[in-house]
Amino acid sequence: MKIAFRFSLLIALWLPVAAMAEPFADPANDPADPSVWPNRFSRANSDRWLVENHDRIRQMNPRLLVLNFSNLRSQSHLDRMTRDLITAIAESSRYHGYRDPAAPVFLRYHVFKFVDLRDAGRTNGNSHLLPIKTHAKPTEFNFEYDALFSPAFGERYRVRDPRQPGRCLRLDELVALGYVHELWFYTEWAPDLRIFECVEEKPVYDERFMRVADKFVQAGNGGDREQKWTGRSLRINHINAGRGIGCAFENLGHALEGTANSKCIAYFTRYFREFAGFNLDERFGAPFSRFYAVKMGKGAIEYPNDHTAVVNFRDKQVRLENYVAFGGNVHFPPNGRHHYDQANTQPVLSTIEDWRIGSGPGGKDLAKPWTNAAFAKYRESAPDCMGPWLIYWRQNMPGLNNRQKDDNRRPMKNWWPFLFY
Repeated sequence: MKIAFRFSLLIALWLPVAAMAEPFADPANDPADPSVWPNRFSRANSDRWLVENHDRIRQMNPRLLVLNFSNLRSQSHLDRMTRDLITAIAESSRYHGYRDPAAPVFLRYHVFKFVDLRDAGRTNGNSHLLPIKTHAKPTEFNFEYDALFSPAFGERYRVRDPRQPGRCLRLDELVALGYVHELWFYTEWAPDLRIFECVEEKPVYDERFMRVADKFVQAGNGGDREQKWTGRSLRINHINAGRGIGCAFENLGHALEGTANSKCIAYFTRYFREFAGFNLDERFGAPFSRFYAVKMGKGAIEYPNDHTAVVNFRDKQVRLENYVAFGGNVHFPPNGRHHYDQANTQPVLSTIEDWRIGSGPGGKDLAKPWTNAAFAKYRESAPDCMGPWLIYWRQNMPGLNNRQKDDNRRPMKNWWPFLFY
C-alpha cells in the first residue's frame, strides 16, 4: 500500500484474524481504564455508562462477530477483507488524519469470533444455513435477520453461557453481556437474494440524551420489521464477498446517514444533516433537501464556477447561487456531479475541512476550492465503490480532540461513541 498508515495499522494488515483478536477479544481482558471502552465498568452496547462518560472516552475497541455464508471464497480471502476493512475504519477515525500524522486512532475493531458456516464439500454459491424468508414477496427483502438471534444460531456461534455451560449464548445475549458490539456477514451475490446493506435497531434518545422509554427505530440503511427488538443496539453489516472493502465501507456510511435520518439521537441528527448537505431546501430554497433526489447517471449537477451549482431536477434546472458545500455525503463529495462521482478535478468551494471551526475572516468557516485530490492518498486503501472518499469524509467528522463548536459555541461531541448508543 502506498498510503502511510501508522505502524499499528500496518501491523494489523500482516496479522491473521485470530491474532488480531487479542487483547480485547475477551471481555475478561477489558481494562479498568474508563477512558477506553469496553472496560470493567461498561462493556455492552446501549449502556447508560456510554452517555454519562461520552466525553472522557479516548478509544473504543468494539468486538466483531463475523459470519461467513460464502462457499466460494477462501478463508485467507475473507481474513484479508476483514483485516482491510478494520484498518480502513481505524484510519477513518483519525480526526483530520489526512494532514496530521500524529492523529490517534479512535476506533480499533477486534474480531471476537469468526464463524465459518460454509457447506462441506461445496465451492459455489451460499451455505444452506443462510436464513431466507420463505414467505417474502419477490419485491421484498428476504434475508431473515431475526434468525441470527435464534437458539439454533447460538449453537453455531458456540459461545458457552458462563452461567450454564451446557448451553450456548444467543446473539442478543452476546450483545447484552458485551461479547459482541457489531456483526458482519459475508455472502455471494445471487439473483434471488435480497439483503439490506446495513441494518441497526437503536434506542431513541431525547435532547438531554435520555432514553425515551423502550422506544426504538430502524437506524440503518433500511431494516427488517420482523427482527425483534432486544433492548440494545446492534449494527449488522452485509458484505458481498465478491467485491472489495470499499463497498462494505459504503454500507457503513449509509448506516451513519440512516442513524441521522432515524432521529434516534437528536444531537447527531441536527449536526449530521448540516454536515452532509441534507438541508439544501433550508439553505438555498431548493425543491429538494439533498442531492440524493437527482437521477442516476451523468449530467445531474453542473458547476459553471466554483460557487454555483446548477441541478437538473425533474426536467428543470435549479440554480444554487453562492453555493458552498459543507461535508458532503456518501454518494456526493463536495464537487460531485452525479451519484458516485469521485473523478471531478473541477474545484468547488467547500468548508469540509473547517466546518464549524471558523478559521476564516470574521470567524466564519473557511471555504476553499476543493477537488478529489483531497482524498487521493486513500485510493488504494478501499479502492471500490465510494471507499477512498469515505475514509477522508469520516476524518472530517467531529472525532477525538476535534475543534468544531456546536450551536452554543461549546466543543462538539465526538460522534463515534454514538455508534454504540
